[in-house]
Amino acid sequence: MEDLKSTLIELEEWLFQPNVRSSLTELTELISDDFTEINASGLRFGKSDVLKRLPTEVAPEITARDYELRLLGLDCAQLLYKAEVLRIEQVSPAYSQRCSIWRRSASGQWQMIYHQGTTCAPF
Repeated sequence: MEDLKSTLIELEEWLFQPNVRSSLTELTELISDDFTEINASGLRFGKSDVLKRLPTEVAPEITARDYELRLLGLDCAQLLYKAEVLRIEQVSPAYSQRCSIWRRSASGQWQMIYHQGTTCAPF
């Protein structure tokens, strides 16, 4: 279980990187075709929305901690964590509780199928 946790944390944090967020190739590999995101404002997005939006954004600086892993099935896991996000236009960071669900495909590749970030008080 620790190996899986390390793998999913690595993939999650890979998505924090500016060069990954701006790469359609990387995003297409890491995000499942049936992906859904619900952002802090409660808006719902699919993969096509993410592929249009992320490469055009200035990537924020994201620091994550307190990762928890929950197995949801043989090839499905939930990663919960806290994130501190600093955007270039902000003076101070925003804080959120986050949840990502990852699924292993038939080829063995882990892909994110769900993500949600909920704004919270600083931790």
